[in-house]
Amino acid sequence: MILKIKRNVKPIVVLSILFSIFISYNVFFRNNEVLALSKYGSRGSEVTQIQTKLKRWGYYFGNVDGIYGSQTLEAVKYFQRKNGLKVDGIAGKQTLQAMGIFSSSTSSSSSSNSSNLNLLARLVYGEARGESYTGQVAVAAVVLNRVKSSSFPNTISGVIYQSGAFDAVSDGQINLAPNSTAIKAAQDALNGWDPSYGAIYYFNPATATNKWIWSRPMTVTIGNHRFCK
Repeated sequence: MILKIKRNVKPIVVLSILFSIFISYNVFFRNNEVLALSKYGSRGSEVTQIQTKLKRWGYYFGNVDGIYGSQTLEAVKYFQRKNGLKVDGIAGKQTLQAMGIFSSSTSSSSSSNSSNLNLLARLVYGEARGESYTGQVAVAAVVLNRVKSSSFPNTISGVIYQSGAFDAVSDGQINLAPNSTAIKAAQDALNGWDPSYGAIYYFNPATATNKWIWSRPMTVTIGNHRFCK
């Protein structure tokens, strides 16, 4: 009887180890994969958010139906291509963060704040790194003023990535790492400083060719930029 028990111990131990590996794989890898990604064939609220934002920014022209079909796939690829992301058509962590979408509810607030600061600083660096510090804060303030306006998207990422809104997005400078000055300027604007006096537009009079922008009421001129409403 004792010998039989000893012979049966090894198979039981091996089976237990294999079972543990199987459970660990499903819990830590497969579940994370499902929760972290929206891709072709996915359905649900996250897909709806993706479609809504891409449609607002001019990347997606289909129906907002929560179904990750071929049109959504191509729109995500277009967004990734334009914003220096890996072009695979999968809305993974980096792509979702660039869109201002956070899948983890427990850390969404702090992650959102950090992401907004970084994105706003990148916009400031791409658009106004040659301007005075006040001029850089004013550019950041314009973004925030647009967020508050009913005429623009209601998120920082939505305003910045709105199709044709900023040259830094169009030419790829939005993907440059911001310096400490741009980060501080973005933070000051987020804290409430608005040297643009409520402006929702700005332009360089030396290079502007759009007649419409010249018709906007001016609030202030700072450096090379004229700010207006």
